[in-house]
Amino acid sequence: MDLFEYQARDLFEAKGVPVLGGAVASTPEEARSAAQRLGGKVVVKAQVKIGGRGKAGGVKLAENADDAFEKAKAILGMDIKGHVVRKVMIAEAAPIESEYYLAILLDRAARSFLVMASVAGGMDIEEVAHKTPEKLARVHIDVNEGLSKEKAVEIIKQGAFPADVMEKVADVLVLLWKTFQESDATLVEVNPLVKTSDGRIIALDGKVTLDDNSAFRHPDHEALIDHAATNPLEALAKEKDLNYVKLEGEVGVIGNGAGLVMSTLDVVAYAGEKYGVKPANFLDIGGGASAQVMADGLSIILGDPAVRSVFVNVFGGITACDAVANGIIQALEMLGEKATKPLVVRLDGNNVLEGRRILNEAKHPLVEQVDTMDGAAARAAELAAKR
Repeated sequence: MDLFEYQARDLFEAKGVPVLGGAVASTPEEARSAAQRLGGKVVVKAQVKIGGRGKAGGVKLAENADDAFEKAKAILGMDIKGHVVRKVMIAEAAPIESEYYLAILLDRAARSFLVMASVAGGMDIEEVAHKTPEKLARVHIDVNEGLSKEKAVEIIKQGAFPADVMEKVADVLVLLWKTFQESDATLVEVNPLVKTSDGRIIALDGKVTLDDNSAFRHPDHEALIDHAATNPLEALAKEKDLNYVKLEGEVGVIGNGAGLVMSTLDVVAYAGEKYGVKPANFLDIGGGASAQVMADGLSIILGDPAVRSVFVNVFGGITACDAVANGIIQALEMLGEKATKPLVVRLDGNNVLEGRRILNEAKHPLVEQVDTMDGAAARAAELAAKR
């Protein structure tokens, strides 16, 4: 889960990372009040989970509270790369002398944590790495050893930071490591980390990504979810403990096992090229899914107005094919007249003959069986194109 900047700022403050005063506002009036509390001169920043806010006009300096009202009025409701601005952050203005970059992230390829530090803050870090790699320190951290103050100083030295800020930046890096670990984050980034004209080191911006798999350890993370931006189908699937992701296509996909579903998306995408259609979702009902789980998943997909056909691709293992077949029939019975989209079903594996018999005897007008994965994908794409 990606946090908004104001949420990252609040998390940093709670962990002791130095930040400026800030507040969040949903209306121009709230922005004016926040600016008054913060001393008048503030920065009004669009809260969207996408880069490029400044270039899009989503970050503006306000000279006083009334100006903050006007700037917030201009920013709220903006569309920045498909993200509508519903909130703005009102942040204290700071006299910036230098800008730096710090980040800690999960490096999946190296199966380790990676710390990055650069004196070229305020820039796209990919550009820094490409054009001036000598300005970017990249150091992997052993999770069993963690990040000590000594290790942090070593990293900051490798990043060629000025001697007069080295100790303070190292202290911030240690606090970011604490934030990263205690919050079960996969990314903690500060860009820029600034030195002010009075010598302070402050995190002026922040990006944080939390690991959803650790949610059971952090019940407070529930309050950080942006429900306004959550797809209602994904929210419904989450309530039913289904692994569902909405995609921009027309062929609904159900499978049992993430690997099989990913393969199914590939074959549907390939088959759909001929007809101009794509997969509409990822839905993994799991290796031990019951008939009720199949019914729940199918009802969610059929409730998506973008879906024109559904491809159910199941290899029976723990979940036998007869249970899957019963789940399909149950779902269609529950939906009744709401079920109007064709289903292409490919069953294989444990108890496949019984599963096929159940579907054949049901003779539901929406259900069509195809024996092979490629053939079923092609048929589902063809049916979607015809609707």
